[in-house]
Amino acid sequence: MQLIDSREIIVRFSEVDSMRIVWHGNYLKYFEDGRESFGLKYSLGYLDVYKHHVMIPLVKINCDYKRPLEYGDTAIVETRFIPTDAAKIVFEYTIYKNNDQDVAATGSSTQVFLTPEGELLLNSPEFFTGWKKRWGV
Repeated sequence: MQLIDSREIIVRFSEVDSMRIVWHGNYLKYFEDGRESFGLKYSLGYLDVYKHHVMIPLVKINCDYKRPLEYGDTAIVETRFIPTDAAKIVFEYTIYKNNDQDVAATGSSTQVFLTPEGELLLNSPEFFTGWKKRWGV
C-alpha cells in the first residue's frame, strides 16, 4: 500500500521575489506543509511523534525546480511516504500547478529519530514500527 496525501496551496505575495516568482527556499516550506498535512491524515504529525519522546529532525532534503510558481497560483503538494527498513522517515514530493497540472517541483526529505537528549536511534522506535504495520507499509 502506498501512502499519499495531497494539499492545495495558494502562492502568497510574501513568497515571491522581485521577478514575481516563488523564491526557491519557499518550495521547502511547501514540502513541510505537505509533511504536516500527511501527518494529520495518517497520525504521523510532529506532536504524534513527540508524545512518544522522540524527535524527527530533517537530515537531508532536496528540490528539483521544474517550472516556476507565481503570485496567486494555486498548486497541489503531493507527499508520498517511502517505506524503508532503516530507522528513518523518507518522503517524496511533487508540486503540481493547479491550472494545468504541470510539475513545478519535485523533491525528497529524510528525517531520523532522536531521543529528547539528541541521541540518534539506530533502530526504529516501537511506535513507528507499529504505525508502519497499521498502515501496511
